Amino acid sequence: MMVWSLACSHIVIILVIRLSYCLHISDESLREELHEMLIPTILKPSTCKLDCPLNLHFYYIQFFPIPADRHYRIFGLFVINPLPMEAEKLEVDLHLARGRIVKAGMKHLGTISFDEEQMMLARNFQEMFLKVLLDRSEFTVSHVMLLGNSETLQFNSTFYLLLPIKQELYGDIFMIDWPTVKRCLSSPVFKDPTGVSAHGSYLPDESLRLLDNMYSKTDVVGSLIFAPHIKTFFVIHVILNELNARSEYDGATYEDHYKERFGIKLSHPEQPLLHAKQLFNLHNLLHDRLRETTGGRELMEHFVELPPELCSLKIIGFSKDMCSSLSLLPSLMCRLENLLVAIELKDVMLSSFSEASQISASGILEALTTERCLERISLERFEVLGDAFLKYVVGRHNFLTYEGLDEGQLTSRRSAIVNNSHLYELSIKRNLQVYIRDQHFEPTQFIALGRPCKVVCSADTEVNIHTDSRENCNLRCTKSHHWLHRKTIADAVESLVGAFLVEGGFKAAFAFLHWVGIDVDFKDSSLYRVLDASSINLSLTNHTDVDELEELIGYNFKHKGLILEAFVHPSFNKHSGGCYQKLEFLGDAVLEYLITSYLYSAYPDLKPGQITDLKSLAVSNNSLAYVAVQKGIHKYLIKDSNYLSTAVNKFENYIRLPNSEKDLVEEPACPKVLGDIVESCVAAVLLDSGFNLNYVWTLVLMLLEPVLSFSDMHMNPMREIRELCQCHELELGLPEPMKADGEYHVKVEVNINSQVISSAAANRNSKVARKFAAQETLSKLKNYGYTHKNKSLEEILRDARKKEPELLGYNEEPIKVEADISAEMNNLKIGKERDANISFQNTEISIRGTLRTSSQRTAGNTMFSKDDVSIERNNQLKVAKQNACLPKGTTQKNIRKEYHGDMVNKTAKSFLFEVCAVSYWKPPEFELCKEEGPSHLRRFTYKVTVQIRGPSETLLECYSDAQLQKKAAQEHAAQGALWYLRQHGYLPKDEVRV
Repeated sequence: MMVWSLACSHIVIILVIRLSYCLHISDESLREELHEMLIPTILKPSTCKLDCPLNLHFYYIQFFPIPADRHYRIFGLFVINPLPMEAEKLEVDLHLARGRIVKAGMKHLGTISFDEEQMMLARNFQEMFLKVLLDRSEFTVSHVMLLGNSETLQFNSTFYLLLPIKQELYGDIFMIDWPTVKRCLSSPVFKDPTGVSAHGSYLPDESLRLLDNMYSKTDVVGSLIFAPHIKTFFVIHVILNELNARSEYDGATYEDHYKERFGIKLSHPEQPLLHAKQLFNLHNLLHDRLRETTGGRELMEHFVELPPELCSLKIIGFSKDMCSSLSLLPSLMCRLENLLVAIELKDVMLSSFSEASQISASGILEALTTERCLERISLERFEVLGDAFLKYVVGRHNFLTYEGLDEGQLTSRRSAIVNNSHLYELSIKRNLQVYIRDQHFEPTQFIALGRPCKVVCSADTEVNIHTDSRENCNLRCTKSHHWLHRKTIADAVESLVGAFLVEGGFKAAFAFLHWVGIDVDFKDSSLYRVLDASSINLSLTNHTDVDELEELIGYNFKHKGLILEAFVHPSFNKHSGGCYQKLEFLGDAVLEYLITSYLYSAYPDLKPGQITDLKSLAVSNNSLAYVAVQKGIHKYLIKDSNYLSTAVNKFENYIRLPNSEKDLVEEPACPKVLGDIVESCVAAVLLDSGFNLNYVWTLVLMLLEPVLSFSDMHMNPMREIRELCQCHELELGLPEPMKADGEYHVKVEVNINSQVISSAAANRNSKVARKFAAQETLSKLKNYGYTHKNKSLEEILRDARKKEPELLGYNEEPIKVEADISAEMNNLKIGKERDANISFQNTEISIRGTLRTSSQRTAGNTMFSKDDVSIERNNQLKVAKQNACLPKGTTQKNIRKEYHGDMVNKTAKSFLFEVCAVSYWKPPEFELCKEEGPSHLRRFTYKVTVQIRGPSETLLECYSDAQLQKKAAQEHAAQGALWYLRQHGYLPKDEVRV
């Protein structure tokens, strides 16, 4: 980590830059960084010596093949530390070729003691089968050396043993099959070649002549052999006593076949043939092969017949069923390691918040596994849900916390929190990147005891090993480094939010967000202030029929001002209240979450991209505008714009046309206001119900019923034409729009074999014009025969499995909302002063930061106008000082002022504390700045600091006059702060007179 300090005037900026090897890409979210990948602590090598007796925990590995027509040798897993309970319950589907599946699980059978000799045998056996699985070329020679005790644990990232076990004839007792272990390790290939007998002493009927020696038939059956003539390994299943090389094969004999095909003349054609199965190549069995093949499950295994004299025996006792089990173990251990990592993250979170107990380790693992792993689990569905939820709860928090911000400012503030850059930073702070699984299991990179990592990574060699050439991007090093996109690290936050939401509900998701560093909490009183402030809209009741509107949407409002505000267009300025734009901001967020919840729960098999596409269709402005017209709620829009009225009427007339007539006329531009009022209406119900999402869920399902049927789906024309051109490798041209006569003239061009197909359109909105031009171009392309190769969304949805939709995760208690709660928020009143002759002539006020203004801001029960504040509107740090003066005629006759609120006298200092508390600001801080004068006439100057929360942090500093008493100086500084707050709209001007 490197730190630079930059001095600029009085501002000191500290830049902290994390050193990381990054691939230089212009898009920050696509930049890749090198990060270590966590190895499960529980599987890391112990400090104990492995050449000493050890007690290891014993787990019986269970295999259940589907169909049950294969035999699998039972194996055991042996580890130093007991596995967590959730790891013991691991169940995983291992996908074989042609749709076959083996379900695998584990069962704890206690502990078992290994003496020094047994530990050496176990380690040698594991090294042996790992060589067979992954480095079998070493067995093409006559002698293979096992490291045995000479192997160190220095570069082994994990320690565990996998050994064959057997069950007692009576009872449920399992033990290690040491005879099989010893038999395999006693094979000639592991012995010193000089000590191996050239000829074994066997009876003719009990032995076979192999390429390298004479062997007993009992040793040959269930052994691993190598056939040099085809450079292939086989396991021998049985000896075919009824067949030999002179038996018929493909119209001739086996003897003829080998002579013609390989030019080999057999020396012992009378020997029985070997029934052999080719040794498998190790695959990633976590990959879902069901989606790869349409062929049926093959019940018959494939065997070949081999003359013994062409085979070199390698490992005795290496049976077919043992090979079948060994082919599964690396994939199983990969999933176990990943699950243990998820359990570690769960434990980390559980140490900070108890709600982490509500989520399963498998849910966390899914939220940490990217699509690049090519497994059946992926974080993407969780991410889609978490993204929508995050936007809703952050938007809700901002809506209630920053009442003075308009829709655009709220959107900007929310974006600053939920964007990938910020989520990436939060993820890095919590070290989430080390838990992410972003590489598919590559068997050749499998590392375990007996197969140590050969790429030793250190601070000196790291740069050379992991270059940005991408040639060695999947290289496994001793530090388990891997490349991660910044966006992937950010996505982990959203996917974990989704996982917590599904398994633990809102409350668990809130706890996780708080742990990550995202504040979504708010006080009930924040909602009460919004509800109380909405009463200013009641003057609009004569502009629309509220009762009719309530009946139309099926909800009776306690605060009628909310539903009125939801239908006020910005063009209507004949009242002092607000318009629907802020409600639209909140409604857009909650609507997106509800629709995502609907699609996620109703269509469990849809891919994340399909959910996103359907959600975009459902909440698009066109869809919501259609809903507004169909339900008739657009008639209640309060506006003052002839142009808007014409546009709405034109769109309504088009919607009312029969489908047969719609094709004959050009579709008019959809007025955005129609979709906006649906969103603002949803937000109004959300607020009035105290955030009772059950009410809002019911409303949304009712309003959007025609949309959620997806019976008339239309993809965005621009997206559709891009995908169509990409699918058929056509060149798409999008010239810049040209503006003339108040309209944008747009062209869309497609180059087909040097022939340009183009369409043009004009509209006051360039995006609308582009849409029309794209639609026309699409029609032309389809006339040429260009269609999508993949299924359309409509086809996918028609074939998809559908369940009953549900509102996911909602378990927070709604806020109790009364019909009239204005009195509850009116407890901070300031009456007329009895003696207020106070001068602020010499009070110095310093403001640090900036204030952004909007057309309307709610602070407590009051609002201030944008004309009240004239401080900088940008985001730069500013320090300003001014002298605050009272109107003429006021004096400093009495430094004490009596504030009357709820019949209690309050000092300025105590009232300032109340103002900060009610506004959810930090308490004011009083600081003695200066002492002057002789000891008997000591005078004190105090400074009060108020941190004003808003769109940007504002620091208010007020200095008192020099006073003979400290309390008097504090009081005078507090009065200056209150004066400023009143002048800038934070306090009611008609209730605080200074």
